[in-house]
Amino acid sequence: MQRVGVVGLGPIGNRHADIYQQIPAAELAAVCDIDRERTDSAAARLGVPACYSVAEMVDGVGLDLVSVATGGEEYASDHYEPTIQALEAGLHVLCEKPICNEIAPAEEMVALAREKGLCFGIDFNHRFTPAARLAKRWVDEGRIGHQLFMNMSMWIENPRESSPWFQIKALHPHSVDIMRYFCGDIEAVQCFAAKAPGRVIYSTAQFNMRFASGCLGHLTGSYDVARGHPMERCELAGTKGRFVLEDMFRELTLYPAGDLEKRVYSNPIFGGMRDFEETFFNRLSRFVEQLEAGARPEEIDGSGADGLAAQKVLAAAIESVQRETVVEVR
Repeated sequence: MQRVGVVGLGPIGNRHADIYQQIPAAELAAVCDIDRERTDSAAARLGVPACYSVAEMVDGVGLDLVSVATGGEEYASDHYEPTIQALEAGLHVLCEKPICNEIAPAEEMVALAREKGLCFGIDFNHRFTPAARLAKRWVDEGRIGHQLFMNMSMWIENPRESSPWFQIKALHPHSVDIMRYFCGDIEAVQCFAAKAPGRVIYSTAQFNMRFASGCLGHLTGSYDVARGHPMERCELAGTKGRFVLEDMFRELTLYPAGDLEKRVYSNPIFGGMRDFEETFFNRLSRFVEQLEAGARPEEIDGSGADGLAAQKVLAAAIESVQRETVVEVR
């Protein structure tokens, strides 16, 4: 049984807390936020102790795992401190994406988890769907063959104005993680970004990428596309076949090379995933499952190292926009 404390009690943190109460191998033991009203409200609703600082929670409540769902600048600047505090206390951590909005603090987080021998995961919930898992199995079984190109798209309507790079840093950790999940490390990026009418930030971007394998990648993303339509599409093509994955859970289609018969997985109407929010349950459950099984830190599915790798790709993309050139991922 994993005793869990949730830090950050906005909508996502409350969702984490609700989910941990549904996972048989987890016990929600405490909730924490610097906003006392939010903390008290969540604690009363969930029937668990309220803590008003991470230090109070890790010192006063016996925990195994801390779920960090804070926000901050670019949805991520407040991830660093509670993650470091939890790791220093010897606790495993699952952190919301992005791992951090800056590279140096993210490197410290990953390095400390490695030094302490602790499991550190990121909420890359897009990879934890039946359709995405099946696509990964097709890749591992060789059904795609030598990978040639990947086309990835993700868009949502987000009118918020933040830093110039808000859309790139906050939206695309998911996109880049999915690309790396199927195709491996990305070694070079070229990015173009645009501001939609009335926008201050770069709210739409297109990326060209080269994977270490030689596979080519393309990513389109935007904070300007209206909701109510599919928000995500992933296509991977190789010498033996091609797959198309819609919304990461709705439908997956395999097109074998030289064969006019295709194979389709459709999210079942009854017994399947109701909506995108259910991907959170899959991801949190998988982290708890791995902890219960005694997984080594390097075995964590959607790890802190994966989160850092995604942010480094995005940092290279931002540099590419600034310099108007191809940038190697460092």
